[in-house]
Amino acid sequence: MKYIWFLFLFINLFTSCQTDNLEGDFVVGSDYLSINNKVLLIDTLTVDVSTINFDSLVTSNQSRILIGNYTDPILGEVKSESYFELTPTTYTLGSSSDTQTVNYVFDSIAMILKYDRYYYGDTTKVQTINIHQLTQKVKPVVGDDNFYNNSVLSYDSKSIGSRTFYPKPIGKDSVNIQMDATFGKNLFNKLKNNEITSSDEFNDYFKGVVIKPSTANSSNVIGYTTACVMRMYYKQANSNSEDTYTKDFTIADVTKQFNNISLDKTGTILQNLPDSRNKLSSELTNNSAFIQSGTGIACRVDFPFIKQLKYISEKGVIVDAELIIKPIKNSASALYPIKDSLQVYECDHLNRISKILTNSGGSQMLAKLNTTPDEFNENIGYKINIGSFLNQEMLKTSGSKSSLIFTFPNIAKGVNRIVLGNQKNTENKLQLKIYYISY
Repeated sequence: MKYIWFLFLFINLFTSCQTDNLEGDFVVGSDYLSINNKVLLIDTLTVDVSTINFDSLVTSNQSRILIGNYTDPILGEVKSESYFELTPTTYTLGSSSDTQTVNYVFDSIAMILKYDRYYYGDTTKVQTINIHQLTQKVKPVVGDDNFYNNSVLSYDSKSIGSRTFYPKPIGKDSVNIQMDATFGKNLFNKLKNNEITSSDEFNDYFKGVVIKPSTANSSNVIGYTTACVMRMYYKQANSNSEDTYTKDFTIADVTKQFNNISLDKTGTILQNLPDSRNKLSSELTNNSAFIQSGTGIACRVDFPFIKQLKYISEKGVIVDAELIIKPIKNSASALYPIKDSLQVYECDHLNRISKILTNSGGSQMLAKLNTTPDEFNENIGYKINIGSFLNQEMLKTSGSKSSLIFTFPNIAKGVNRIVLGNQKNTENKLQLKIYYISY
């Protein structure tokens, strides 16, 4: 009899929430409850979904040079350019015992970028990239060891190397970009004449490069390893030998390599995305929310009425909860594939991340993509069990609330994106099932 009274109270409580609360409907009635041995299945709890934009992402020390740009049909113009410092192993030509240095003459210089097999967009279209010499040293701001997706350094507007090519991130090993002969010869002469004999002198003369995509014709973003090489070729003058010698300049400190990744949202559904402390409701964006690596766009999920579940009974606990959030049909394609998992974090009302979401045992939780085929692709979605998190939120005695933020793993290393549906999306509806035990 006592249990029936609590159930009656619970049903009436959430019927009243429909009229008194302006944040959304919250209906739990007899048609939505499955009762068995004091176990309740609740599948109509209101879930608020929105899009947020992180202030910045750390893109230094990510072990990837990311270059390219493309126009995303939903989110706008995406661009990535890469900054880094190059250093030779030694500051001499030939070997330390070489007596022929005076006879060496410059031949050519090139940048060799090695694919790391990451790509996004249409690789059947050409990409044009340009190399520019930095006029500012690659140093973070005072008090910070990192560079970010919005970090920039000054550079010479004149290109010292350019190439237009069809990217082959899977089929080929590298891209060779011929660089300006005058630039190469000047650097060669500095070394030959012993005008540069230390790292400080070298860095004062040659501060590094930025590799930028052309905005004219690129339709893809390509990843390269940090094992790139600027290679100088030289040979002996007045010699019948065709032997060519090389001098390599590499990224000795990968913590000083970073990618500037930007998104121009002008005229898109996200053009009014607020600052990093606020959120854009999915109800204002066609019942959809968005995630994009590199640019800091993420999906936030709130459970505004979770604390009211504790009124079901004097003693009760959420033993499990399954959240399924689904990609919008036709938003993904071969050009814009979706990843097999989402990283999940807990955050406060200002989108400040507190920790990675874990289960009751302390293990990290990921939202895993279910790709079991069905006739209408209705089963495709990211599934995660959040019972421990929701029970924690339900039992809070303070007025604070935590929300969940969904991103891609390695969010600072690529430009992948996805579009997700909320509870009101007609075709790709978010689902939440909560299993509550009263005792």
